[in-house]
Parts: sequence; C-alpha cells; structure tokens
Amino acid sequence: MNARPLINRLAEALGRAKLEAVLVGNAAAALQGAPVTTLDFDFMFRKTPVNLRKLKAFARDLDATVLRPYYPASDMFRVVNDDLGLQADFLVVLHGVRSFESLRKRAFPLALGRETLLVASLADIIKSKRAANRPKDRAVLDVLETTLDERDAKTEREKTDPR
Repeated sequence: MNARPLINRLAEALGRAKLEAVLVGNAAAALQGAPVTTLDFDFMFRKTPVNLRKLKAFARDLDATVLRPYYPASDMFRVVNDDLGLQADFLVVLHGVRSFESLRKRAFPLALGRETLLVASLADIIKSKRAANRPKDRAVLDVLETTLDERDAKTEREKTDPR
C-alpha cells in the first residue's frame, strides 16, 4: 500500500484548516528512510480553543470523525475515516519532548503536493520512543538508530568528498 496519496490529503487538509502540527512516530521516521511501517499518523499540536476548532475543520474536510478514545486519561484526539483507512492521532504531550515549540524548531518542512508538512527530526522520534518505553517502541529503536547513524555517516562522507 502506498500511503503517499493519503499523506498528501492530510497535508492539504491541515493547510486548508491552517492547523499547525508536526508529524511524529513511525510515519515521520519512514519519510526519513527508516524501514518501518505503520497504519496511522501521529501528530503533535498545541491544544488551544482555536486549534480545537481547526482540528474539527480538518476532520470535516476529510469527512472524518474526531474521537477521544482515552478520555479523560489522555489529551489525545483521534481523527478517523474508515473509508479512507485514516487514523490520525493528535497528541498534546509527546514522551521525551519538552514542548511543541521545541519539536517544531527541530522539525523539517516536507513539500507534499501544494502544501508543506512539518516532520519531526529522527533524533526527536528516537528520544520519544525511548522515553515512552512501550514494547512496540522498543521494537523499532535499533532500526531507527541505525537509520540515523547511516544518514549521519553519509552526511559526513559528503562533507569530506562532495563529488
């Protein structure tokens, strides 16, 4: 399955709603070359009254529903459209990340169609998974760390031999 059409739709819907969010988790890692798979998209965002209205507009744009599956224990909002195969979780708190602002500062913009999606750095994804310490997160840590090490080594080689 190619997730590119769906992630393009997400980026466009985020843009139309003017909702600032950073893609995190395995989807963000996969976009950076990590050989991981996932069935959902995780975003971190700021929970403000304005952003909650924007989140609802985002969901309407995708004919999706906003759920609170772990309410009141969690400040997570799940946007679901079964026809699209869409599950997008919007997190207010991300393990190992001090704030949305710090995550956003280290994120990189990825052009998708007519929009740009902010994608968390691989280092932040690793830090978050290590801090969460769930079995599913521990299972991918070696893969993510290897991807980061290989990317850093390639960058160093390119600095010394720019051919």
